[in-house]
Amino acid sequence: MKKSITLFFLFVAVAFVMAQSQISEKQKTLGPKPYIQIDTLQKKYPFLDNKRGVVKDTIFDEVVGKLKVYKKSVHASYYADKFNGRRTASGIRFNNRDYTAAHKKFPFGTKLKVTNEVNGKSIYVEVTDRGPFVKSREIDLTKRAFMEIAANKGAGSMIVTIEEVVK
Repeated sequence: MKKSITLFFLFVAVAFVMAQSQISEKQKTLGPKPYIQIDTLQKKYPFLDNKRGVVKDTIFDEVVGKLKVYKKSVHASYYADKFNGRRTASGIRFNNRDYTAAHKKFPFGTKLKVTNEVNGKSIYVEVTDRGPFVKSREIDLTKRAFMEIAANKGAGSMIVTIEEVVK
């Protein structure tokens, strides 16, 4: 009985080592595994090429579009945690850890650059929901996006500039 168990584990270990060596051989012929990301603007921060006013993607270094100022000095707030997991107006599930936003007029999927006017920090978000439903506010950000550009982490709103990424 002990011999059969030992032989079984030995067989599994040899099979595992052989499988790993085959994978590494494929990687040698194919090169390193490419980093593929569907929506790079949402996941990684693009940077602004100040000379031409062009937004570039940091992963693939491709020109994505130009920035068009939508509104300056408007109020932004963030979603409450109770909305996690609920469906947004676009039909996708809301997650407070994503870089998304709610806006009353922009079409779903529109990429926006939101800049905090106090400290100059900015974030790129995608419009996935409608709102905010408070007259004085222009945009609702996810908590993660809001906290990343907030000067005061305890604040519930801030003054921002909204720019649209235009192709």
